[in-house]
Amino acid sequence: MRILGIDPGLAIVGYGVVDKEGNAYKTIYYDAITTQAHTPIENRIKIIYDEINLIIEKFKPDVLSIEELFFNNNAKTALAVGQARGVVLLSAVEHNIPIYEYTPLQVKQALTGYGRASKMQIQQMMKSMLGLKEIPKPDDVADALAIAICHGNSMKFNSILNWH
Repeated sequence: MRILGIDPGLAIVGYGVVDKEGNAYKTIYYDAITTQAHTPIENRIKIIYDEINLIIEKFKPDVLSIEELFFNNNAKTALAVGQARGVVLLSAVEHNIPIYEYTPLQVKQALTGYGRASKMQIQQMMKSMLGLKEIPKPDDVADALAIAICHGNSMKFNSILNWH
């Protein structure tokens, strides 16, 4: 199964593509889409949309896993992230890719067994699990890989729960 993990944002969209084969993960590619702060928001959203389309067309993921938006204290930031997240979801729907959403707590629990794991613990886990030479940068990229692996681990767990 090929999983595209997305950590959405307006300035930075982290993404990671991993293949899950049995209980093993293979890193295919990871990077970030960036947009400049002084660019009009509609142009930033179009950049994200166009780049996500290219990523989907190039890597042909079976599923998309994305961080669920949680509302923080800054409503303006939450709205901007929501708009960026929306175009990612739109692209997945247009390509008939199933979408799975995970909260940061679910991601941390799936990877470390502890919902309050630090960002550094998650980053080290990604480096270790994927056999990477260094922690992916920026942080959003490591988070995207974690979201992809969370989905892979959740699928294993869900199949156990659904076993009769």
